[in-house]
Amino acid sequence: MVSSSLRAGTIIETRGFPAGKTGSLESVERVLGFVPGCLKLFAAQQRQTLFDADFKGRFAGRDSTRLFLDTLDVPAVLRGRDPINKSLFVWAKSVLPNYILNLLGDRMEMAHSVEGRVPFLDHHVVEYVCRAPVSLKIRGLTEKYLLREAAKPLITETVYRRQKHPFLSPPAIMVPTELFNQMMQDTLRGPVLGSLPFYDQKKVVALLDQLPAMSDWDRMGWDPVLMFVLSACVLRERFGLGSKTADSAAVLN
Repeated sequence: MVSSSLRAGTIIETRGFPAGKTGSLESVERVLGFVPGCLKLFAAQQRQTLFDADFKGRFAGRDSTRLFLDTLDVPAVLRGRDPINKSLFVWAKSVLPNYILNLLGDRMEMAHSVEGRVPFLDHHVVEYVCRAPVSLKIRGLTEKYLLREAAKPLITETVYRRQKHPFLSPPAIMVPTELFNQMMQDTLRGPVLGSLPFYDQKKVVALLDQLPAMSDWDRMGWDPVLMFVLSACVLRERFGLGSKTADSAAVLN
């Protein structure tokens, strides 16, 4: 049986320990033995293979995950706590407010004139769950155990036993005839990406050319990476951010 600690896939870092290499997460694992799943996701090792060599070289010694963790008072808040609760702390300070609630929640809702509410984040509920023993949060490989038990009389057996999974839009790269896929192809092969200092366009185009021969599983793995690259292009085109010319001028000055 996989332990709850490893299943949570977490953890943290403390000041005073050496940082790891860029994107390696060594500084997290060195102290606590494992790293948060959310940090693994956004470390995006795949994405780094597409970086421009000069850009990657400039930040080769910067441990961005360590810089983030150093903003948290980890020793005071997390010392002696269970790994599951440490994982929840990192999640609550990173992906939850800055991505899920912000980008996938408020901004998406407000863009369509919807004022949303997240009942599970009512402070009374949060305070109660924080005090609940770990065995009620995850039991073996069953996540959200307390919620499942509370809702069991009201849901089907299939829903009760279903493994937790994210709600994601269909991968853009799976259907070449879709308009979004065509937009991505045109943008990443066009001049906008070439003007950015972050990515090597030849590597990106080579990846696009390889997609049709990949398995569905491999293509799905590359989808979020290409969405990061596409997002950078959209920001560049919309707001004029991150041109190679401006970046070089900033370095010289």
